[in-house]
Amino acid sequence: MEPFEYAIRKDVRNNPIVREVDEARELDQWKWFGVAGLLVVVALLSAWQHWVLRQHGYDIVEVQKQLAGEENEGRQLLLQLEQLRSPKRIEDLAVRMLHMVQPTLDESIVIERVEAADPPAHSVVAER
Repeated sequence: MEPFEYAIRKDVRNNPIVREVDEARELDQWKWFGVAGLLVVVALLSAWQHWVLRQHGYDIVEVQKQLAGEENEGRQLLLQLEQLRSPKRIEDLAVRMLHMVQPTLDESIVIERVEAADPPAHSVVAER
């Protein structure tokens, strides 16, 4: 076998490459970046509005639940109030705790409230 010989040239130029800027292409590129940035901003704002709207929806549902609970508690309190105002309960407490007794018919005086009648119409009243 024969040895291989390699020929290496020493005339490789490593001169820096100078590129010229294509201003029209660069301007077009910046326009596309601007349009893409605007679309990203619009998409982010839309997503943010959707998220805020959804959060408000959850808040409304939570407030409606609280309102229903408060209305239920209000009904329970009104029922309890009516039970406490019950004449039978008051009579029972008066007899049991204050040792009061039911008056007999001879001891009780019934006072009736009489409402005054409306004055007669002007045409009915006699003149003097």
